[in-house]
Amino acid sequence: MSLKVFGHRNPDTDAIGAAIAYSYLLNQTGVDAEAVALGEPNEETQYALNHFGLQAPRVVKTLANETSEVALVDHNEKAQTISDIDELTVKYVVDHHRIANFQTSEPLYYRAEPLGCTSTILYKLYKEAAVTIPKDIAGIMLSAIISDTLLFKSPTCTAEDIEIGDQLAEIAEVSLNEYGLALLKAGTNLASKSAEELIDLDAKTFELGKYKVRVAQVNTVDIPEVKARKDEFIKAINASGFDLFLLMITDILNSNTELLVVGEPIEPVEKAFHKKVVDQFIDLPTVVSRKKQIVPQLTDAF
Repeated sequence: MSLKVFGHRNPDTDAIGAAIAYSYLLNQTGVDAEAVALGEPNEETQYALNHFGLQAPRVVKTLANETSEVALVDHNEKAQTISDIDELTVKYVVDHHRIANFQTSEPLYYRAEPLGCTSTILYKLYKEAAVTIPKDIAGIMLSAIISDTLLFKSPTCTAEDIEIGDQLAEIAEVSLNEYGLALLKAGTNLASKSAEELIDLDAKTFELGKYKVRVAQVNTVDIPEVKARKDEFIKAINASGFDLFLLMITDILNSNTELLVVGEPIEPVEKAFHKKVVDQFIDLPTVVSRKKQIVPQLTDAF
């Protein structure tokens, strides 16, 4: 009965990459572990998996039926984890987000650092354990760092992310900038997806006061093209059941975001960003990070 390692729901490249990388490290250090996922990989993640010849972890809905112990990577909040988490024992957490709505009945290993990516922390764990990083594992870890830091342009990026990204690119034998741009562009093919798919592609739920708030993000190289689908988005969002839904439409080349605001209350959103909602949008120049430039501001405002 192996320990299962997984990232958050609606997994991004770091959630899946970190699960793969951490399960490999645990196995190398004597813990029987398997990487699983709480959703299918998105196009960006699949591009990375294909490039480095890795299989996507199998998707699970529940785990208490097959294991008793789990490791969480790239998340800790209950609203973002597996549905039967209360029936499982969390033995490990490796994360780079805030800690919220998280508690355990037993001691555990918890590693959290304010870095741009969980995979940056994992690189340090490999070094501390004196475990060699294989080429394919280095590749998926590098992909996660590129994704989470938008090729080192996000305000969440640190000097450690850049340094470790360079070292992983060397191990993975890729040109960092060339591969990084190709990876990010692989995730911007939005035209073929429905509004329902796009609002769930990279979305996280937060409990802010008495409100259930969903913050989703889509990356693009053409904001006007995505904004033109506003009515589709609103229809899909209204059927989603959240009090407030914020959709970040982010230009990955110019580092800007248009924030679509649907639901109530709107006042804390305007307070958070010191701007009025106009035609259900707030223009946020230089904003690209949900973790650092959206959620903390909303938390304070609420």
